[in-house]
Amino acid sequence: MELPVVFMLLLLCSSAAYAKTSKSPILSPTPAPAPAPEYVNLTALLTVAGPFHTFLNYLESTKVLETFQDQANKTEEGITIFVPTDSAFSSLKKPSLSNLTADQLKSLILFHALPHYYSLSDFKNLSQSSPIPTFAGGQYTLNFTDVSGTVHLSSGWTDTKVSSSVLSTDPVAIYQVNKVLLPEAIFGTDIPPTPAPAPAPETAPAADAPTADGLNGLSSPGSSPGKSSSYRIISWGIWGHFVLAVSAVLVLFL
Repeated sequence: MELPVVFMLLLLCSSAAYAKTSKSPILSPTPAPAPAPEYVNLTALLTVAGPFHTFLNYLESTKVLETFQDQANKTEEGITIFVPTDSAFSSLKKPSLSNLTADQLKSLILFHALPHYYSLSDFKNLSQSSPIPTFAGGQYTLNFTDVSGTVHLSSGWTDTKVSSSVLSTDPVAIYQVNKVLLPEAIFGTDIPPTPAPAPAPETAPAADAPTADGLNGLSSPGSSPGKSSSYRIISWGIWGHFVLAVSAVLVLFL
């Protein structure tokens, strides 16, 4: 009877050990992957956001659009773009962009962006670090100043300000400006002076305005008789009375 008892004890122990080893471990849940950042389509954005068709055409013709697009969606730095309105380009008479080479035109368009995302509040501190390099690199820099919360830009040739925010969500910021940014690296330092305002037209004197002689009613004794018709009338009247008086005296004596 001892053998079956020992056998039963061994069977129970082996069953308990198997049950312990076969139990599945508790696994912690795998965290969900972070959502991918939303793709920013600059072409679609600039098409519907405002009157930026001229700038968009330059972006496409110079191939700068691809550079800006990659910076916006494939880097952690992001991008800040200053977009002139269509009227800013149409009002640009001198200097003319039509005289630029292909490389100069590309540099000018690159000059309108910074290789980093900046919110409007960032420019207050950025103004203390001016000049700031642009996408064009080298001497293509911009100066920033904050005037009562309004961002002002200066390229040497151009002084303008941010008139509105088109988009300001990290990693892309797009701001509207009302002038084309013209770099000194292309146009030099010979900035044309601001034209002086036209002089006010002189007011012609009234035709019947009194002369200096007429203000006193009578001409001065030393003035010329020919300068005043009233003088001539008064002179002839005095002489007429004098002649009549002399004639009356002569008649009395005759």
